[in-house]
Amino acid sequence: MNPMTACTNTKLAEIRIAGKTLYVPSAEICGRTVVVTDKWVRTAQVRDEDLVEGVAVKDPDSFITKLKESNLKVDVFTFAQRPPDITPKYDYHCEWDNCAAIPTTCFKKWWESLPQEARKNVRRSARRGVIVKVVPFDDHLVTGVHRIYNHTRVRDGRVFWHFGKDVETVRRELATYLDRSEFIGAYWNEELIGFIKMVYVNDAATLMHIISLSDHYDKRPMNALIAKAAELCEQKGISHLIYGKFIYGNKRRSSLVEFKRRNGFQQINFPRYYVPLTLRGELFVRLRLYRDLNALIPEPILQPLLSLRAWYYKRISAKLTLQNNKFAGVAQR
Repeated sequence: MNPMTACTNTKLAEIRIAGKTLYVPSAEICGRTVVVTDKWVRTAQVRDEDLVEGVAVKDPDSFITKLKESNLKVDVFTFAQRPPDITPKYDYHCEWDNCAAIPTTCFKKWWESLPQEARKNVRRSARRGVIVKVVPFDDHLVTGVHRIYNHTRVRDGRVFWHFGKDVETVRRELATYLDRSEFIGAYWNEELIGFIKMVYVNDAATLMHIISLSDHYDKRPMNALIAKAAELCEQKGISHLIYGKFIYGNKRRSSLVEFKRRNGFQQINFPRYYVPLTLRGELFVRLRLYRDLNALIPEPILQPLLSLRAWYYKRISAKLTLQNNKFAGVAQR
């Protein structure tokens, strides 16, 4: 366990950052679990804020007062004012956050708004034998997901978070929010080649996992999965399907952003508040150091750095693959 920061008389809560499981100080505040992360500037927020039903922080003033009275050592508290109420209504320091969403009240309207190429990709997937369907959370799904996770060491120009995890770890990490979750699988010749896990939150659905095997890219399983998820949302009366952020910092040009745009996702901005609780937190907020590194680096510099990182990881991955094949050949002989 990695508590990250030490607080007396506090519980440790399990969270995941960049695919890694961490145990961090937590406390129950106004019916919400608040966790503290970061070592130097201790930042508190509601655990799994995006997946909390209802309003995560109903009365910020009362919430912050109770947070100060708790045993948690906190420098900054952050919370978001989620859509549809996106007009800033609190006096705390705030910046615009964003999410990628498609309206799903009318599947036909969404479908007809897609570029022709996106619709072709969904049809191409069906023509090439891909079957997309809702699947239960069982051993068959878990072993299929495990195989997908461990198929490729590098994805999107960086080491893949879930590569190297064993079956039981994959099972445990997939088993969160099962009472509000839906799993959609893409199959080819009865082999799982892609899947979605989405969690229903109020009147929206949030994608927690979406991934496919790169070997089957030509069958466009990702496009078919998105289409099936949008169709399912309409059937269940869900207003929006949310797929993470639309823009991450200054990464305005990437394959992920382009994929979302071509599949009808739109950027929805909403305020995120940062409340300093100590002198260190005050300095942290004033200098806007809460932003990720990719938001601090200007885009003209960031893009070459990302390309360099992708080249490096691709080279390392190819080298490790060659080594593994060499040792496998020796073992076979």
